[in-house]
Parts: sequence; structure tokens; C-alpha cells
Amino acid sequence: VAMSSKWIIYTGLVAGAMGTAVGLWMVTAPGENRRREILKNLPESNPVRLQETRRRNALELQVLKEAAETNDNVARRFGNFASQP
Repeated sequence: VAMSSKWIIYTGLVAGAMGTAVGLWMVTAPGENRRREILKNLPESNPVRLQETRRRNALELQVLKEAAETNDNVARRFGNFASQP
């Protein structure tokens, strides 16, 4: 009998903590209008910035593809600027 009452108390404490956490989450989460405003102001919403990001990603993928096709240590090409003449 004593074990079941402890179990009920601990279950209530855990449920209360979870309820408090969910309540705080709901209070601090932005509303729908604020969410739309945040999405509108993201850097990727700007077409010029989006094009730059796509170009940079394509260049990075090209470098990765070239690195995968060679057995050379590609990092040595770019990381050792001080020792180059």
C-alpha cells in the first residue's frame, strides 16, 4: 500500500513538471503573426541572398566532388598558406 501511494505522488510530480514546461513553452512561443514576420525577414527570403547561397553551395559540392575523386590530401592545398612562397 505504501509503495502505490509513493508511485502516485511521483507520477503527479512528474505530470506537474511536464505541465509547467508545456505552459512555459506556450507562453514564450511566438504567435502566428510573429512567425510569419520572422520567416519574411530570413536572409533566404531575399532573392539575391538566396542566389548567393545556392552558388556557394554548388562551389562547395564541386570541391567535395573533386576531393572524393583524388587520393591527395585536399586540406593541405588550402590550409598551409604561411609556408607557400
